[in-house]
Amino acid sequence: MKILGIDEAGRGSVVGPLVVAGAMYNDEEELRKLGVKDSKLLSPEKREELFEKLKKIVKYKIVKVYPEEIDNRVGITNLNLIEASKFAEIIDEMKPDKVIIDTPMKNTQKFKMLMKKLVNHKCEMVCENFADLNYPIVSAASIIAKVNRDREVRKIEKETEEEIGVGYPHDGKTIKFVKKSLNKPEWRKYVRKSWVTYQRIKEEDEQKKLEKFFTKKKQ
Repeated sequence: MKILGIDEAGRGSVVGPLVVAGAMYNDEEELRKLGVKDSKLLSPEKREELFEKLKKIVKYKIVKVYPEEIDNRVGITNLNLIEASKFAEIIDEMKPDKVIIDTPMKNTQKFKMLMKKLVNHKCEMVCENFADLNYPIVSAASIIAKVNRDREVRKIEKETEEEIGVGYPHDGKTIKFVKKSLNKPEWRKYVRKSWVTYQRIKEEDEQKKLEKFFTKKKQ
């Protein structure tokens, strides 16, 4: 039986792409023996090591959703629907007998109904929260997604010669990068401008400029 696991990395980040990965294999026990588990439980070095091993045994597909696409679609739809469309793309291309999805919505039944509408390929479908913890094949997809998401962030750092950290709003380096991007138009393609984090930073910057303007005018 061809079992496909699907997971993503970078869903909540403000810098860099959302990376969706599908991994397909028929022997989950072999994946357990390799030490495959949820990517969040592994060090970056271990994830890289396992990714190199997984590339040799599993069939996989990676879909990258860059900030521009997210920004263009978020006003029309939401992130769950964007993810679901990418999951469906992977399923239709890889044609598994069974697919297990790490579901982004708490209501897994609602998400499963959505997936059934989007997927053309007929297969058994499992949609669960924390599937990356419970199924080695989803853990494998989690590792593949995370490694490729981290590589994308490092690529941005190399291109901009600026530290980004992990790309999430809780990271001080990320916030510093977003603030600098306001005055560097060429950097903005790396930032999700539809995110509340970016909009708040932009509003704060505009407010400061406005205050400086009126202060100078009074002088």
